[in-house]
Amino acid sequence: MGDTPSLFGGEDEARERIAALRREIEHHTYLYYAKDAPEISDAAFDSLMHELRTLEAAHPLLIDPSSPTQRVGGYVGEQFAPAQHERRMYSLDNAMDFAELGAWMDRVEEHFGRFVPVACELKIDGSGIALTYDNGVLSRAATRGDGTTGEDVTANVRTVKDVPLRLFSQGMEGVAREGSLEVRGEVYMPKASFEGLNEAARELGKAAFANPRNAAAGSLRQKDASVTAGRDLSTFIYAIADERAIHATGQCEMLQWMAQAGLHVNPDVQLCHTREEVLAFCERALQRRGELPYEIDGVVVKVDAFARQAAMGYTARAPRWAIAYKFPPEEKTTLLRDITVQVGRTGALTPVAELEPVVVAGSTVARATLHNEDEVQRKDVRIGDTVIIRKAGDVIPEVLGPVASLRPADARPWAMPAACPSCNSPVIREEGEVAYRCISIDCPAQAFERLAHWASRGAMDIDGMGDEIIRRLVEEGRVSDVADFYTLDADELARLDMGRVNKEGEAVRLGGVVAPKLVARIEESKQRPLARVLFGLGIRHVGKTVAEGVADALGSIDAVMEASEEDLAAIEGVGPKIAQSIAAFMRTPDNRAVIERLRERGLSLQQQRAADQRPQTLIGLTFVLTGTLSASGMSRDEAGAALKALGAKVSSSVSKKTSYVVAGEAAGSKRDKAEALGVPVLGEAELLALLETGELPSE
Repeated sequence: MGDTPSLFGGEDEARERIAALRREIEHHTYLYYAKDAPEISDAAFDSLMHELRTLEAAHPLLIDPSSPTQRVGGYVGEQFAPAQHERRMYSLDNAMDFAELGAWMDRVEEHFGRFVPVACELKIDGSGIALTYDNGVLSRAATRGDGTTGEDVTANVRTVKDVPLRLFSQGMEGVAREGSLEVRGEVYMPKASFEGLNEAARELGKAAFANPRNAAAGSLRQKDASVTAGRDLSTFIYAIADERAIHATGQCEMLQWMAQAGLHVNPDVQLCHTREEVLAFCERALQRRGELPYEIDGVVVKVDAFARQAAMGYTARAPRWAIAYKFPPEEKTTLLRDITVQVGRTGALTPVAELEPVVVAGSTVARATLHNEDEVQRKDVRIGDTVIIRKAGDVIPEVLGPVASLRPADARPWAMPAACPSCNSPVIREEGEVAYRCISIDCPAQAFERLAHWASRGAMDIDGMGDEIIRRLVEEGRVSDVADFYTLDADELARLDMGRVNKEGEAVRLGGVVAPKLVARIEESKQRPLARVLFGLGIRHVGKTVAEGVADALGSIDAVMEASEEDLAAIEGVGPKIAQSIAAFMRTPDNRAVIERLRERGLSLQQQRAADQRPQTLIGLTFVLTGTLSASGMSRDEAGAALKALGAKVSSSVSKKTSYVVAGEAAGSKRDKAEALGVPVLGEAELLALLETGELPSE
């Protein structure tokens, strides 16, 4: 994802880059987990996360508990009931090459004084699942969700043939205690089943799934369990929430017990006693990748013994005793037919490679972003070239560059057009920017993107207001800005021509069933807090985190509109560049007119702040949380949010300026550092008392 000059620059540069990375990662995390519709490759996402971790390591004072590096990624949907996991489902840190894998093995060896046996397993490219058995009988199945709470998909999982509804008796003999048992693994769709599903979809004129992982996730989250039953899903189970629940001392022994109990376990597992064996397993897995009937994207390496796993512990988001070695992205060559231009909601023009369709990592790829004109020039990509693309399970792959030896004589260089392809208005490139932008406020392409962004889940969350409906509303001239959504009525929407005909040749309309539900969702969105409104307006550089910070600091849309650049820049996480963007947006008459029409149509335009409801008894105090808060069932993020609601600041590192350290189970070096510095340490019981009363414990 490019160089990281801010690593070597000042604190302000690092802060701005870190904030931008967090916004980008949060956006793509939402698309990946909540929508099952990623826009970038796994490799590109990993690169963003790697850059963020590197920057935070170089500037530890800028680490925030809400950073993507400090929490497990994922979102919990709303169409299923929430299901809390017995214990947190952690993410895994990634090793992108053998050097990083070797560095992890160095850390393991350093911890124990020698190389200890590790279990190597194939990394299944599926959707995470947790199965709960009560006295051996399947009682619940939940998606991974945010790692703490998932979605209850029990009815759907019961249709998956290899999920035992009751554990085998020989497995129950290995259970150390009666009661609930939560096992974990992946739901996946075999390659052949995926191809058959997409072929059937294309015959019916429906959109195909991007890859088997998305197909599995989408099938798992169907409202109608009979649809899931019609999809050929399978599972591989490889973990348990609490290893003390069975008679096993390590990962390999646990997998043997799982197989005996009737759970589906991947047979490609090896207990490795040397580094050479680990690397050999990874090499064999990469070579066999294409032969397997299911998709894999790497190898998971775990310290085998549970006692040793406990000794190594966890970071904020991942176990220290495990790592995922990720395969190098698969590369293919194909013909670059054309380069078209896509106009985004902020007017940015993005060149897109139109490719001869090619199957990469299990899905057909026909388009790929080329990012900007500078990238096209740097890579010297020309229309007619044979290009190299790579893809690690993503929807939009990366164009690496041309195969120069195959360039035809008539290959054409490309340049950004001088006019917008959507509205034919002039495009400009501001000094210091890489993107060209359309400056017309009447640009139809921008209108559609702005409207779709406003209705999206991360913004105003108007469930059911999808791209097809928005596009038709724009084409019919019924909706041109976000305030127009709030003038729609059910009768009008029911008559909306969807731009296609049925088998009888009649125009397909939205209909009287969908329309009232959609109007109800529009009405519900009026009560969204100010932070959602600010994010939904699509102000440049304003992601969800910045929107929340501004809304919390100022409280109302009127205060935001009247705030000076200096006032805005003083808000934590904003800075001069974002402040300039917000102020410019709020000064624009057309934008102010839209906001006034939103007010007239009943939107709240106020921030609902928990801090307003509680006395700010902890102002001026800084807390650091470490360890697992098992007694309360809270994650550290949740505890941090509760402390912030009382006015406290929450940091990720201990220093002389730290007021208190809250130490849960398995608290490690942070507690030790606090004691060495004389910083008071609170236990979980003291934390709960503090959150309940708002008062610090007496000395």
